[in-house]
Amino acid sequence: MIDRRGFLTASAAVSAAGVLAACAKKNPAKTTGSGSGSKQITLGFSQVGSESGWRAANTQSVKEAAKAAGINLKFSDAQQKQENQISAIRSYIAQKVDVISFSPVVVTGWDAVLKEAKAAGIPVILTDRSVETSDPSLYVTLVGSDFEVEGERAAHQLEKVLAGHKGPVKIAQLEGTTGAAPAIERAKGFAKIMHASHPEWTIIASQTGDFTRAGGKQVMAAFLQAHSDIDVLFSHNDDMAIGAIQSIQAAGKTPGTDIKIVSVDGVHDGFVAMSKGQINAIVECNPLLGPQLMDAVKTVHAGKGSTLPRWIKTKESDYTADQAAAALPDRKY
Repeated sequence: MIDRRGFLTASAAVSAAGVLAACAKKNPAKTTGSGSGSKQITLGFSQVGSESGWRAANTQSVKEAAKAAGINLKFSDAQQKQENQISAIRSYIAQKVDVISFSPVVVTGWDAVLKEAKAAGIPVILTDRSVETSDPSLYVTLVGSDFEVEGERAAHQLEKVLAGHKGPVKIAQLEGTTGAAPAIERAKGFAKIMHASHPEWTIIASQTGDFTRAGGKQVMAAFLQAHSDIDVLFSHNDDMAIGAIQSIQAAGKTPGTDIKIVSVDGVHDGFVAMSKGQINAIVECNPLLGPQLMDAVKTVHAGKGSTLPRWIKTKESDYTADQAAAALPDRKY
C-alpha cells in the first residue's frame, strides 16, 4: 500500500528492499575517488526548468554539490515539459548511468519510464517534488520539502499578519504550475488551516501563475479587474508575488498595506521586497538540496539505499517583514 505522495507503508517495504537488492546486483557498488582502480559515480539529473530564482539556486546547488562530491553529473533542463523530462530519463537509462534523479514537472504520468529504469537496474531518487505511482518501489527516496506543511505555515503567518483585524478577509491565491506537487499541496495545507480555524477567510480568486513573475503579474492584474476588494494575496512562490506587486501598484494600491502578501520560497528578491514592506511574510522553501542529494546518491550506489528514510526533509524557517532587513545579507540564494 502507498499514501497519496507515493510513500511506502510498512507492507510495501519488503517490495522496495527487493528492488534495491536487484539494482545493487545489476549495478554493484564501485569505489569512487582518485585512488587506483576507482570509478566515478555517474548521476543523470533532470531539472524541471529554470522558471524562478528558487529553481536557479536549486540547479546551482546540485551542480556544485556533484563537483564537490566527485560525482559525474549529466544534467538536463526539461523546460517545464514532462515529455522532455521523460526523454531525458530514457536517455540516462540508455547511457547506463549509475543513479537517476529528477524533480518532476507534475505529479502523475511517471510509471512507464520509472519501470524502465527499474528493469535496467538503475535506482531513482526524487528531488524537490513527489510523484504518485502505482508501485512505491519505483524510486528509493525523496529529498525535499513538505509542501503541505508549507501551506499550513503560510496560513499561520497570515494569522500573525492579520493580528487585530476584525471582519471578513478576502483572499486571492496565485497557484503554482497546474498538476505540480507544490501547487497541489501548498493549496491543500493553506485551506486546511483556513477551514479549521478561520471561517471569516474566503478565497475569492485562485489561478495558476506557473511559478513565474510574468504569470504572477498577468493573473494578479486579472484578479484586480474582477475583484477590487482583495485583502490578501497568498502566492505559492516569491517570483509570482513579485510579479503581482507590479500589478497591485499599477492598480493604485500599496502592496503589503492595502493588500497583505504572504509568499513561499525565501529567495533573495523576495527578501528585498519584504524589506521594503511589499511582502508581509515568507515561508522558506530551501532550494539548496545538492549536498543531501549527493549523500543519498552515494548511499544508494553503495547498495545501502534501504537504510535511507523514504523522505529526506529539508530544514526551513519562516520570516516576517520586520526580520527581512537583518536576514537579507545572509541569504545564500
